[in-house]
Amino acid sequence: LPMAFRDVNARRHIGLQQLSSLALAGRTLLGPMKSCKFIVDESTNQSTLICSAVRLIESLDLTGAAGQLLNETIQAQNKEFNTGMSTLLFLIGAWSNAVLECLQQNVPVSAIVSVMSEGLNSCCERVQCLQISIHDVNKEICSCSVKPNAFKSITCQIGCNSLLNPQIFLYVQKDISAPEEVIPRNSHSHQEDDSKFNERLLSPLAGFGERASLVKPTGEKSTPMISGSGGITSSCNKQKLTHSRYFSTLGRSHFSSQQSNFQGYLSGSSADLCECCGLEHLAMALSHGNQTGVKLLQSIVAYQREKAECSSSSQFNIAEIVTCCLLGLPESFSCVSPGFVTLVSPEQATVIKYFEDKLLRILLMDGDLTEQYRHLGFNRPCNVRTVLEHPSLLEGRAGDLWLSSMLDILRSFEVNLVLVKGNVCENLMERCIANSILVIGSVTRDVLCAFGEVTSAQSVTYLTQLNASCVGSGAQVGLWKACDGRAMDLGELVPVSIKVEGIPLLTAVLTTTVASKMQLIEDQFWTSAYRLHHALSDKKVFRGGGAVELLCLSHIQMLAEKPLQPENKNAVKEFHNPWLTASVTEYKSVVLRALASGWKQYLSVVMFNTAKAASELEARTSIDHHLKKAAECGSPSAYILKEFRKGNLFRAGSGAFADYGEDVKVYDNLAAKTEAWRRALDLVLLVLQTDAEIITGPQRNQLLNSHISSEFMFL
Repeated sequence: LPMAFRDVNARRHIGLQQLSSLALAGRTLLGPMKSCKFIVDESTNQSTLICSAVRLIESLDLTGAAGQLLNETIQAQNKEFNTGMSTLLFLIGAWSNAVLECLQQNVPVSAIVSVMSEGLNSCCERVQCLQISIHDVNKEICSCSVKPNAFKSITCQIGCNSLLNPQIFLYVQKDISAPEEVIPRNSHSHQEDDSKFNERLLSPLAGFGERASLVKPTGEKSTPMISGSGGITSSCNKQKLTHSRYFSTLGRSHFSSQQSNFQGYLSGSSADLCECCGLEHLAMALSHGNQTGVKLLQSIVAYQREKAECSSSSQFNIAEIVTCCLLGLPESFSCVSPGFVTLVSPEQATVIKYFEDKLLRILLMDGDLTEQYRHLGFNRPCNVRTVLEHPSLLEGRAGDLWLSSMLDILRSFEVNLVLVKGNVCENLMERCIANSILVIGSVTRDVLCAFGEVTSAQSVTYLTQLNASCVGSGAQVGLWKACDGRAMDLGELVPVSIKVEGIPLLTAVLTTTVASKMQLIEDQFWTSAYRLHHALSDKKVFRGGGAVELLCLSHIQMLAEKPLQPENKNAVKEFHNPWLTASVTEYKSVVLRALASGWKQYLSVVMFNTAKAASELEARTSIDHHLKKAAECGSPSAYILKEFRKGNLFRAGSGAFADYGEDVKVYDNLAAKTEAWRRALDLVLLVLQTDAEIITGPQRNQLLNSHISSEFMFL
């Protein structure tokens, strides 16, 4: 059959148009002040509130090839970093439009690919000057640009709206029960160690750390605390007003008196603030306005730091954090609880009540607890004919024998608690409940490892592998109690707490009364947690608030205005490919300006979404103003650094941190941001180079006589 190959031209580049249309749906998700979207399932009519590009893409019906590639790119970014997906989605759309404009001007595809790739590489090298080490972030946060009242508001707010479960407060309060003991500022030699710089940072929760301020129950007479400099500070108990009838924390006025049982008092002069700032403030600067998530994260950081001082371990370990979502409680009940908090059925809750205040023998399983489960790589025996693959456990003797044998194994080793990574057979679960054995499924590997370390239990794949050395001891279970001390029964599911003495595991209990908001709250918490995790892993962060994108924009414009001649070796250094042709040189300026338009759109949309500009046109005017002043300065990076330190760079982040003061600085993750750029451009260029159409069949004459015959190459 005759075949024709059509190179899709600028007017018919379907793949790039699809990418642009899909990315357009995520414009409101960009920036710290995101506009949430309701996703409605047509089959069930259930709605979910989303505020991330991942949930948006998961909810869309992506049937085309471009949509599938977009989904894979977003999922890859989410799996590796858990942040930067909104930036990735927006830049995919912006650069798709930019490439389409280049094609409209008849720029060759090879020139677009070469110049854009080299332009992005040049930008990634240029913005390295805006990196700042985590150690230097401490000094910058505590510099004079941050006013003392900003720290005061942080301390007061967290002291009055503590997100720690009172159980943690009781545990930590033992270390500060002697307020008359004065600890010298320089009493610890490790205070100046770079790896423990957060010793000098202010704990956001009163009662944590050796330099934590005094904690007193609400209602007692406030005693001013005299600092070393002779200053006297008083208490602060600010009430907040919420105006949304749908997403306000219901009953805040009623529950605040139960939850806010402690107040923090900030002591010391403003000069001492640099000695008590910490990872809590870094978490806040990376949170981009997510106040609820960052408060929980600050609680976790403070607790882990307290434990790290005793065990010399890492001061932030994301593997020791899990979440538990409780629907039906006000958001003011969100807190951090030690141990593992999960949801069980009411039948299992009756077993837990029987086990309260008892030490249990625990078993860990890293697979499914079902008869059909086989581990990965299992090879079936040869020369065996399978008559029945999955016999019913309700019919026949084979299923009953398996249930009885598994139950006999558990009883023979006196196992009381079984944590299973995968699924659990329902019939076995019922028999275990009848024999007072608690089995909990869908437990993550990190939780299994945490319990294994403190109970000496060893994970097994099958119950037939069980021996005495695999069973641990010392576990305790009980009904989870809210901040007011009451056990919660949410109807179909009951929250329970599993603890072992010395376990480092912490559970962020997330609560809300709005079912559609639950996923949003959990996503926001994990985003804040992973931003802090990656910042500590990279040991560096970018200065945020649009500083990096503005420098990229300025750099690309300078490259576009600079003449690039192949014989000029100094100019060619900007582009490392030696095979660049004259056509690339000819179209270099057009392509680079198209690349820069992506970052300009990014900055203008962020400013518009955060209400820093009344329109995108006004935002672009402000951006052009900064670009002009940066060019006049002679050193754009120096100008941007100066404006960032002064807080005048688009005034980014101040609205998102209204409760913390106007001068809170904003930082971005290093690897997550640059990788989002690369993934966005790689996807656009991939679709650009592969968006072609092959037509087969007896249509040669029809194609030759058509008005688009010039677009086809017959094979």
